[in-house]
Amino acid sequence: MLPRVFTAMITPFNTDGDVDYEEAGTMAAWLVAHGSGGLILSGTTGESPALTDIERMNLLRAVRAAVGNDVPLWMGTGTNNTRHSRELSWQAAEAGADGVLLVCPYYNKPPQEGLIRHFVDIADGLPVPAMLYNIPGRTGVNLLPQTARTIIQECPNVIAIKEAAGSLPQMQELINLLSPATHVYAGDDAMYYPALTLGAYGVVSVASHLVGCKIQEMTQAVEQGDLHEARRINGLLMPLFQELFRYTNPISVKWAMNYLGFHAGDVRLPLATPGDPRAFDELRLLIDQLVPQATWPRAC
Repeated sequence: MLPRVFTAMITPFNTDGDVDYEEAGTMAAWLVAHGSGGLILSGTTGESPALTDIERMNLLRAVRAAVGNDVPLWMGTGTNNTRHSRELSWQAAEAGADGVLLVCPYYNKPPQEGLIRHFVDIADGLPVPAMLYNIPGRTGVNLLPQTARTIIQECPNVIAIKEAAGSLPQMQELINLLSPATHVYAGDDAMYYPALTLGAYGVVSVASHLVGCKIQEMTQAVEQGDLHEARRINGLLMPLFQELFRYTNPISVKWAMNYLGFHAGDVRLPLATPGDPRAFDELRLLIDQLVPQATWPRAC
């Protein structure tokens, strides 16, 4: 069973800008204890474009050592180079990943046929399952539902898709086209509640860094048919969902984890944290309201 709530985990850096593997393990264990059913490493939120291949694999090993073998650990291995993506995916499988997240190729803007051939080439024969990742706002290309179905029909080990096109009609079409055996994940926290009501399976979340247990509660409320409670939780969390994306992800969530007391460090260039000391005032207030201080890892 795949978890309903995956956290797309940030990558902590030390003061020299190097990956802080020890802190990554500490953070991963805390996330699992506070609502994360599984973790996705070196995805967009993990600043994958700024990580080396060696850093990715060392990060996976460090987090695996911290959380053990029972926590699903998936790794973002998709790039805009098919051969490189395939090599990364095999390396991740050999390093102990339970699955790989394959984003649509960015910048190249391939046609739908190119997307089919790209994903099939990567997934074919891969010893771990794969999740497709559609996010046109970052890649410049939209993986259409029919295209996704074709890929999944050709590759039985493609068992899930993270859908972040921002379109509920496209989400509904995707869910209608795919077998229930293929898990559709919302790729945007703010879209998760409506996606659940359309039949989505779960979420690949950023906000679960802070409110993973609440997101689990919302998921369970929908499962139990208590839409009133699910709407209440969604309404409570919506300001946080929106504030976490005021700046390009993961700028805000990385600041938030530092605020909680983690040593998350800064983002790597070309991302940059706003210099305005008031930039995160609203986020600070929301964290104080929504994240019980008793759960914070270190006193601020």
